[in-house]
Amino acid sequence: MNCLKTVSRFLYGVLASFAIASCGGGGDAAPTVAPSAPTVTSSIGVKQLILSWTAVSGASSYKVYANPAGITGFTQLGADVTGTSYTVEIPVHRYDWANARYLVEACNAAGCTGSAEVTAGGGASSAIGYLKASVADPSDSFGRAVAVSGDGNTVAVGAPLEDSNAIGINGTATDNSAPLTGAVYVYVHAAGAWALQAYIKPPVAASFDTFGSAVALSANGNTLAVGSPSEDSDATTINGEQNNNAASGAGAVYVFTRSGVTWSQQAYVKVLNQDGGDALGETVALSADGNTLAAGARFEDSASIGVDGESGINTATSAGAVYVFRRSGTSWAKEAYVKASNTGASDQFGFAIALSDDGDTLAVGAILEASSDSGINEAGTDDSASGAGAVYVFVRTGSAWAQQAYIKASNTDASDAFGSSVSLSSDGNTLAVAATGEDSNGTGAAADQSNAAAADAGAVYVFVRTGITWAQQAYIKASNTGASDAFGTAVSLSDNGNMLAVGAAAEDSAATGVGGDETNNSANGSGAVYLYTRTAGTWSQTSYIKAPNSAADDTFGVVAALNSDGNTLAVGAYGEDSAATGTGGNQNDNSAASAGAAYLY
Repeated sequence: MNCLKTVSRFLYGVLASFAIASCGGGGDAAPTVAPSAPTVTSSIGVKQLILSWTAVSGASSYKVYANPAGITGFTQLGADVTGTSYTVEIPVHRYDWANARYLVEACNAAGCTGSAEVTAGGGASSAIGYLKASVADPSDSFGRAVAVSGDGNTVAVGAPLEDSNAIGINGTATDNSAPLTGAVYVYVHAAGAWALQAYIKPPVAASFDTFGSAVALSANGNTLAVGSPSEDSDATTINGEQNNNAASGAGAVYVFTRSGVTWSQQAYVKVLNQDGGDALGETVALSADGNTLAAGARFEDSASIGVDGESGINTATSAGAVYVFRRSGTSWAKEAYVKASNTGASDQFGFAIALSDDGDTLAVGAILEASSDSGINEAGTDDSASGAGAVYVFVRTGSAWAQQAYIKASNTDASDAFGSSVSLSSDGNTLAVAATGEDSNGTGAAADQSNAAAADAGAVYVFVRTGITWAQQAYIKASNTGASDAFGTAVSLSDNGNMLAVGAAAEDSAATGVGGDETNNSANGSGAVYLYTRTAGTWSQTSYIKAPNSAADDTFGVVAALNSDGNTLAVGAYGEDSAATGTGGNQNDNSAASAGAAYLY
């Protein structure tokens, strides 16, 4: 028997008819007409576009299609759905808000009919996550530190000037009798929404400890390191005595772990040669598995050089040091004491640090290092460029660390502060270095670096490693370079090293959201973040990113962190003034000066 029926399909505005074999055989008759087109609307959630439609009579399923740039054609998102809504997770900072298009087809056995195209109405600002402390008090500096897990679903935010006398996990945050103790807040994305999971305090609520000055997360988000650089105990061992204040400003690092949804403290980290004022924990970094921890102490005073040298010769004030710790099971031990190859007083080695995912490559910034050298592995002995800055790369073989590279800017100059922030790709082969005091007025990723016409505009340098050899790949400036913008207050690379976020906490534009007007400098110190991508070794700017509530002195971009694939960006703004609490509060209530905020893109 040869039976034919005609099926009509309406796809992207074209009605197509074709014949297929169809033979009856009992039961309910198959539909002979495709369902009507659905009417689709779009709405915005945090990092989400929600497509909704009313049920179409005769439809058995729906197909959702996206044309992300408006020119590449439509492709189906996921499998067919039977419901009447679909949520698209979007990277707000990378999303093509002007051109992205979507449509939904209503389908049955007779065919599919497509809706009219819809856009992401509402714009970028509506999709930006807005995180505040559970109690937002003035001057808490929430957002002074941020970290994001590899999957982008866990975010830690430090508030080093928070005043609660709570201790441990999820205490009461309302008694402000321990000024500047500090706190850390952990937020998680679950069931389509962001929520506070933990409010973390040190086990001893000591005033002025500034717990939360630095934070780092493992890739899975289950290990958290917190720096407390003003902590005062004179303990010299891991998990030592915490209850005395005999070494003012010695500093400490705390390690917390998560099991399920429950957080607990795992370690209290101190070092043998710790002295008052060393500020251990002002910077922290974790390997992807959370088993390697690096902690900077930029005011450490030893004159030793290299790895595991003599630590008791305190004749180089504020030379700085970095300590590396390793976890076995649940126990932590110091693995290395790391100093520069050209240790000098006031160099502040350890001002910025970064680890590769395997923990085997360590980058260390020393922002006041004074050599006038340029390039890679020069002598480093000429101290004629005060505050020029340098970066040092160390590698681990087994448990032994050694310096691999001494890196200077291609346009070294005094007071450039090269090494202000550093970031490594997951394999350690791409390194981004900021120099917030660099003075060129160039713009973009191929700028002129020879002039000094924009004091403290800032710049970022990208270096790549081939084998054991490092070379500079790029010199990057903002698209709207301005004097005193401090471009480079934060740098963060995606795992593959092909995406770079750069913070400029003193940038002045009043723009909001993504892609706004960067020329209107009427919001002094509001701050910005710039996103760059690398294609075949060439860098270009792809986004100009602002807070949805930009205001003067908010310091947006003082810290910024990309997750592994670059699809989540967390940005801190410790000068933000809203008294809102939790997630998604009122951004326009500026009644809590410098309470601080963090944003998710």
